[in-house]
Amino acid sequence: MELFSLKNKTAIVTGACGLIGKEHCRALNEAGANVVVLDVTETEAVKFAATLGTQHLGISANVTDEKSLKDARDKIIARYGSIDVLVNNAAINDMFENPAMAAEKSMFENYPLDMWQKSLDVNVTGVFLCSQVFGTVMANQGKGSIINIASTYGIVGPDQSIYQNEKGEQTFYKSPAYPATKGAVVNFTRFLSAYWGKKGVRVNTLSPGGVENNQDEFFVANYSRKTALGRMAVPSDYKGAIVFLASDASAYMTGANLIVDGGWTAM
Repeated sequence: MELFSLKNKTAIVTGACGLIGKEHCRALNEAGANVVVLDVTETEAVKFAATLGTQHLGISANVTDEKSLKDARDKIIARYGSIDVLVNNAAINDMFENPAMAAEKSMFENYPLDMWQKSLDVNVTGVFLCSQVFGTVMANQGKGSIINIASTYGIVGPDQSIYQNEKGEQTFYKSPAYPATKGAVVNFTRFLSAYWGKKGVRVNTLSPGGVENNQDEFFVANYSRKTALGRMAVPSDYKGAIVFLASDASAYMTGANLIVDGGWTAM
């Protein structure tokens, strides 16, 4: 089990106060890491870090702002002396304020350019900048693990039928930005793994499936029928994968895409 230990390692999780981000932090904490809870809202980051233990750090940064990230980097180095793991988890998944307009606005024909650009900024540029700022520290150290969080929709196209209710009405369309940006993350991982391999920095993708989180019953049922295991994920389903990719248990693994989706992409 020593292969899975992260004792004396410093691990950063971006978008750490989200549903899955918190579980990533808990998993890294349980494996022994010093966890940097990085989120755009400082009060939330500090508050959640405190629940993990006094050795952990809550810090605010905007993943699209290079200066913000460099300031965070300097604080992390000053406290821990190294950066060993980076989980690029921060991302935007489209939400529409008016549910009655969601189906019309999420259609490709009507999808707003500003929403497309915002997703590119956070989901792609954010991963690039965080990898550049924090990953360069790893490259200079000669070791480290970067884990880019993608999605099954970075691998296969969305099945729009799962967003149809019991009456056959389309309540929502999975819009183009999320699949496009997550597909970009998968290939960015390949680039960076090849680029930094000789520097001792491993770069892998984790592609999770959908997580149950108070969605409509019809959606949960539709989604679950498309998985081999017959259910959506719960947030803790990805904890083992995060520790595996962060630790020496995956020491000979880089440039890979670890798919943890209950069999969604197998069917």
